[in-house]
Amino acid sequence: MKFLISIYGNDQVWSSIPQEEKEALIAATDAHNTSLFESGELLFACGVADQADAKRVRLEDGIPVVTDGPYIETKEYLGSFYVVDCEHEERALEIAGGMPSARFRDIEVRPIPHGGSADDF
Repeated sequence: MKFLISIYGNDQVWSSIPQEEKEALIAATDAHNTSLFESGELLFACGVADQADAKRVRLEDGIPVVTDGPYIETKEYLGSFYVVDCEHEERALEIAGGMPSARFRDIEVRPIPHGGSADDF
């Protein structure tokens, strides 16, 4: 089964981490990702652009309206996401718990119950 693993950023938390520790965190994350790619469980991983570059789209009277955003009343924002393919949810939770950034923030895990063909991943 496939799972979406989301990591949310928080500027206050990130800026409080010493530069040397950030570099170690990034190196540990790269090593973690490499091991998951090698096991075949990690299908895709990607960081996303800063929230200031995001846009929101909604329909008003059937017409798409695009605005800057997100302007949400929260300090957290989507920072990166992974798509993993695991035998069981327990393994997806284990992967999330092994992510170096889990020391600083919660990692969200959601099943992907359906989707496109396997070739899309």
